[in-house]
Amino acid sequence: MKRMMAALVFVASFLATDAAFAVLPDEMLTNTSQEARAVALSKNLRCVVCQNQNIDDSAAPIARDMRLLLRERIAAGDTDQQAVSYLVQRYGNFVLLKPPFQADTWLLWGAPFAVLLIAALAVLVPLRNRKNAPPPAPLTDAERQRLAILLDERADLRSTK
Repeated sequence: MKRMMAALVFVASFLATDAAFAVLPDEMLTNTSQEARAVALSKNLRCVVCQNQNIDDSAAPIARDMRLLLRERIAAGDTDQQAVSYLVQRYGNFVLLKPPFQADTWLLWGAPFAVLLIAALAVLVPLRNRKNAPPPAPLTDAERQRLAILLDERADLRSTK
């Protein structure tokens, strides 16, 4: 019974969040081709609050404002590029899910490669140093005797278990 109740709660919460992240009917354009353009463009526009969601998937008030603004620009006759450029002028390149490679975004594009390079060096340098290290010196007689004693004690402990 508890499992069934938990499953119902899970499904209900999933369905509730799905409805919350949709473009509201009052935001949609009456012209279907313009609405299709708006939907296509909004897939590449980031919600400035949610950061990794496009504006159509976000329930944030600012995302709603951005959706309305985009649709307003399209209804006014802007081309796709003009509508997106207007939002970029207003919110900056951050609003683009795929920002262009420019002087102010080079760190954004280069950071993943830099992290990968640092991780590779962190793994490869110790391996290389280990490979070039001289072999360990052979055990002295005293060390061999001590090792034999330790191994005997360990064998005795195992046999008593």
